[in-house]
Amino acid sequence: MKAIVLAAGYATRLYPLTLKKAKPLLPVKGKAIIDYTIDGLSGISSLDEIYVVTNSKFYKDFCDWQESGKFQKNITIVNDNTTSDADKLGAIGDINLVIQQMEIDDDLIVVAGDNLFTFELKSFAEYFKKSGLSIACYKYPYKEELFNYGIVEIDKSNKVVSFQEKPKNPKSDLVSLCLYGLPKAKLGIIEAYLKSGHNKDAPGYYIEWLVSKEVVHCFTFENKWFDIGTHESYERANKEYNGIQK
Repeated sequence: MKAIVLAAGYATRLYPLTLKKAKPLLPVKGKAIIDYTIDGLSGISSLDEIYVVTNSKFYKDFCDWQESGKFQKNITIVNDNTTSDADKLGAIGDINLVIQQMEIDDDLIVVAGDNLFTFELKSFAEYFKKSGLSIACYKYPYKEELFNYGIVEIDKSNKVVSFQEKPKNPKSDLVSLCLYGLPKAKLGIIEAYLKSGHNKDAPGYYIEWLVSKEVVHCFTFENKWFDIGTHESYERANKEYNGIQK
């Protein structure tokens, strides 16, 4: 099994914090956000390679981060060769780039490098291996913010029956995280999506499209999740994480 950590965004909503530092390298509780993700992926015994995809602006910073750390898994930093928010490939474009460039032919976990999870990522990996195409979901406690996320409806077997990307009127409080399990046999679906001319940035649009084409299962967890997208959410993570981190 392989993993892709998405770290190629420019995080303009977090300026000036992210003008000279990539969002996944921002600290929470004295530790870079991406380190928590790498720690979680390192607990997956069947995973043997982690690809961190970033951009030209922050490529050297991630190389320095890699060289200064001691990691349990092999990590490769991939440069998508973009230089600004205007020419970025987008999350789906970056996933496809890494699959093609690194010639990935294995089950794949994709995770955003700017999210904090307090559940074991190995639990998601086990669910993914058992269920096939999978996404991770979370009952989001801040109802007034639901319209900012992909909203998921599931049936009794945890199959996704509907997906709304940033809806004005959310049908549920179950939000989709940028944490996906893609079986080896389904990796080509991403290229098909891009060739159809769909949105290549927001991953939610890909999941919305995918649900209409394939059976997708939902792994729902009840621990904490922080989406570091705004100054407010970053402040919230810093404030709360100390009390919940084991």
